[in-house]
Order: sequence, then structure tokens, then C-alpha cells
Amino acid sequence: MISIDNSERLSYRLMTESDADLLFALDQDPAVMQHINQGKPTTRTEIETVFLPRMMQYRNPVKGWGLWQVNTLEDDDFIGWILVRPMHFFSNQRDDEDLELGWRFMHKSWGKGYATEAAKSVMRALHQQANYKRFSAVAVPDNSGSIRMMEKLGMTYQKTALHKDPLGDMEAVYYSVNLAAD
Repeated sequence: MISIDNSERLSYRLMTESDADLLFALDQDPAVMQHINQGKPTTRTEIETVFLPRMMQYRNPVKGWGLWQVNTLEDDDFIGWILVRPMHFFSNQRDDEDLELGWRFMHKSWGKGYATEAAKSVMRALHQQANYKRFSAVAVPDNSGSIRMMEKLGMTYQKTALHKDPLGDMEAVYYSVNLAAD
């Protein structure tokens, strides 16, 4: 079972279906949802019937896959999550050796380095405990905040291509990094 130690300012826990309220609250801010679906808040029904079932398809505590809840250590406040799953999980090109990282954080936590701190902690734990070496991320081309974060994680641009997903295809930029063996 993968575990992620607290980082300097944050704690981590693998999310479950019982976290629907947190996921719903996060998706209510149009700024948070801007690069996901043009700022449309997620409905409670969408959380229950689409988001949670999708999360449970790739959630694997032994491998460290799922949504890692991120809370501040200072006040145990939920500020967002880091996604971990094999690249192209929902396609016939699934790659269990290349882990996709994703993130979604409360607007109030933006600009404080929390997302980068959290993603680095998750990457480090997965690399050290499960020997994963390749990490990738995908974003829409105009999501400059996520692209900057990918670069802070040591990822480099790979390509711009159609990202295929059962929920809808979109033009996306792909970034990745290969970590050296310990």
C-alpha cells in the first residue's frame, strides 16, 4: 500500500466515495472549472453518477492510483487533490508504466505553491515506494497555470494532440518526465 508522508505544509489521503461532499464543493467555483468545462460547476448528480464511478475504476491503494486529497497541516483544510492513474486509462492505449498526474485545487489556495508541493510529494512517494519512473500530465493549451506547474515538476513538452476520453475529446498539450533510478 502506497502512503504519502506529510510534506512541509500539507497532508495526503487517498479519497473514496465518501468524499463526494469535498469533490462537489471544489467543483462549484467557476475559476476552478474554467479549463475543465468553461467554468460550469459540477452538479451533485454528476459527482455521484460520473465522477465517483470513474475515480473508483482507476483507484488502487496498493499501486497509489486514485485521487490524493490534499489538506493544509496548519488547519486541516481541504484544498484540492492530485490525480494518479495510468496514462490513457480510459482507452485501449492504457500505459501502466507512465503515470498521469492531474490536479484540481480551491481558488483560495492558488499562487501559494501548494499544488506543486503536493504533486512533488506524490511523485516522490510513487517513485520511492513503487519504482515508477515516468510521470506525465495533460492540459488544454491555454491553461498556462497547469503548464507552468508541469515545468516546475521537471516535465517537458512532448506534443500537442487530441486527448481522447469517453467524456469528450479535446486538443491538449502533453508533458512528461523520466525520473532516474535511485
